[in-house]
Amino acid sequence: MTTTILTVAPPGTWNLDPVHSSVDFEVSYLAGTFKGEFHEIGAELIVEGERALLAGTAKVASVDVKDENLSAHLQSPDFFDAERYPELHFTAEDIRLDGDGKVSVDGELTIKGVTKPVVVTGTVTAPIADPYGNDRIGLSLTSKIDRTDFGVDWNNPLPSGEPALANDVTILAELQFVKPGDETSE
Repeated sequence: MTTTILTVAPPGTWNLDPVHSSVDFEVSYLAGTFKGEFHEIGAELIVEGERALLAGTAKVASVDVKDENLSAHLQSPDFFDAERYPELHFTAEDIRLDGDGKVSVDGELTIKGVTKPVVVTGTVTAPIADPYGNDRIGLSLTSKIDRTDFGVDWNNPLPSGEPALANDVTILAELQFVKPGDETSE
């Protein structure tokens, strides 16, 4: 009887391709959805046997919301407090394949020095060889958090008394990881 070990990717260290990756967020604001992204991100995926470890960062100073003044406000103590907490951190030591390319990740997210457990779900692509001799996989991940759990409490009441900004924030990560391919001699 053969036992098949299901892993997220073949063994080894997979480095983030930041050009083809993104970390975005969405939150209900006023009469719609407010969206932003972090331009400077980093991540590493290490696969050893059945175990996969994922660690990632986003530089707060790289937050972009299409308005320079608003980006500056997001970096202030009202939101991310970039001066005291220059990076957001995510770590996970429990990445599970749920079948059909679906993954579940139990991890920890740190924002403004506050670390909380988060559950992340998504999909993983099968490894492919890229045109440059590397192996490549993609992870598409999403999670919903309550921003106030991390000390991100700013809000502005509407005339009705309701808050203008929702507490629930959806985080969306589209990540491509690269590992040098096997050298073959011809």
